[in-house]
Amino acid sequence: MEDIEDLVVGTGAPPGFRLPLTAVGVNLKKKKSNKLSQTSPSPEIPGTQSDSEYMAGQLSAFGYSIIDNPESADLWLINTCTVKSPSQSAMDTLIVKCKSAKKPLVVAGCVPQGSRDLKELEGVSIVGVQQIDRVVEVVEETLKGHEVRLLNRKTLPALDLPKVRKNKFVEILPINVGCLGACTYCKTKHARGHLGSYTTGSLVSRVKSVIADGVKEIWLSSEDTGAYGRDIGVNLPTLLNSIVSELPPDASTMLRIGMTNPPFILEHLKEIAEVLRHPCVYSFLHVPVQSGSDAVLSVMNREYTVSEFRTVVDTLTELVPGMQIATDIICGFPGETDEDFTQTISLIKEYKFPQVHISQFYPRPGTPAARMKKVPSTLVKKRSRELTSVFEAFMPYDGMEGRIERIWITEIATDGIHLVGHTKGYVQVLVIAPESMLGTSAIVKITSVGRWSVFGEVIETINHMNVKSASRKDISSQDKCSPCSDPNECTCTREPEPCASCGPESCGGQTTLEESAPSRNPTFPEDPNSRNLIGWLLRKRKNHVHKRVEGEIASGSKEKQEWARGSMGEWGVVDKALLGGMLVSFLTIMALLIHLGVRTLSSN
Repeated sequence: MEDIEDLVVGTGAPPGFRLPLTAVGVNLKKKKSNKLSQTSPSPEIPGTQSDSEYMAGQLSAFGYSIIDNPESADLWLINTCTVKSPSQSAMDTLIVKCKSAKKPLVVAGCVPQGSRDLKELEGVSIVGVQQIDRVVEVVEETLKGHEVRLLNRKTLPALDLPKVRKNKFVEILPINVGCLGACTYCKTKHARGHLGSYTTGSLVSRVKSVIADGVKEIWLSSEDTGAYGRDIGVNLPTLLNSIVSELPPDASTMLRIGMTNPPFILEHLKEIAEVLRHPCVYSFLHVPVQSGSDAVLSVMNREYTVSEFRTVVDTLTELVPGMQIATDIICGFPGETDEDFTQTISLIKEYKFPQVHISQFYPRPGTPAARMKKVPSTLVKKRSRELTSVFEAFMPYDGMEGRIERIWITEIATDGIHLVGHTKGYVQVLVIAPESMLGTSAIVKITSVGRWSVFGEVIETINHMNVKSASRKDISSQDKCSPCSDPNECTCTREPEPCASCGPESCGGQTTLEESAPSRNPTFPEDPNSRNLIGWLLRKRKNHVHKRVEGEIASGSKEKQEWARGSMGEWGVVDKALLGGMLVSFLTIMALLIHLGVRTLSSN
């Protein structure tokens, strides 16, 4: 299942390593064989992908199965996002195509919820963002020829609905819907409404359930993670600590905290930093700034200043070893001057964020910003290109080559060769390893770095079952990987061995490789030639190929991906000549040594 948002590649997003984009459908295994084509949201849009997985799960539970060819479908189901104008334009295109093919259609998500009177939605069944638990009845009524519209609801959908995960190792867990903000450009508030938080108990229960199902990463999803619980009398640190206490002590399941705006985490920075230091939590946070100018932020009604954003970034970077922060920028917001844009450029240059999601301003109908005087589109595009060039000039992973890192592997790269893992700082690492390593963690050596990711060589896998059995039998519930309050002093348990099993990063990088993995199974031993001339030349050749492969994967073309496959497994003429020359030299030296030895013996 893919979303229309995936059809629009966002500027500044790391390209090339997503799973293949294919529209899919669902086949109804009943007396009448009906097929439903579905599209689903991008993982970059909070909440929407989780909605798609829940809808797919319910349809599957009622006898529907996903099919690959939408053209043969009897009904299309489109889950929409209203964050970006191109997304809605893509939706309009799909609706026209569906109507031309005379297919029954159901549109779900933010667009119909926030703009229910759109002309394009006439004669179409629609499901609101809080009605996803009724998607089966909407589909079945639509197949009967009825138009159904479900948009209003006062309670949140249950978290334990049937679900089909896009990635079986990743659980996308919505912690709340809606938000407390009132950004002048945002349409999502119109669609998802005021803040509505799930209870801590229900979320912890869901975490326990998905861990038992074999999930290896839990992504908290929200329009604004930092605002969690303010409507029900709790706060984000309370939730995070409750979830962390349930994570396996061997760090076999990792937590990734979702996008958060600056205002609501300012008062909790130290508590959040403590959680981010935890060995079972990725040291990564997505904090949108949107502009480096206070004047623009004020017109956006973002409710914070650039100085406060800096406080968030500086505090987390100081308190969390290896902290990685991603951010967002909107170019060409109404009223943005050259000076405002210069301030944005300066902010990005100063911090050199490893990920910056750059978008051009698009007026969303019904928002205050849509009535403001626009910056000329040519200037907006020019600024977007300039900021993209500045961002892409950074090499955020320089210095990682040669480092030993623990990674968690959860997907296959689009080239079909590499597996994709992430370090504790959520740096993307590409490794060549068997698919059986999906859902595991490993110790890798970083062999080369690229612009969007790094390449690694697997040294050892981590056997979580052995780690668990090796832990003290008398570990109590409160001993489950409690957060490290000091980056140089891990307090996972009282014993050093179980603490080390949480990973080499758990104590601020102070543990040694031998200490941090008492029960790893070696699968890729180090090359015995690693210290001689031949080994050095082979590694240099491999690093050169890695850098070229990353570029070809990022380009996305089939021809270049085929080249990448060949490059990783075949030797060119120069390579063969080099290896042959070294072999001849080696044999010549051996012959000379034997000859000298024989002469010495004969002379005696």
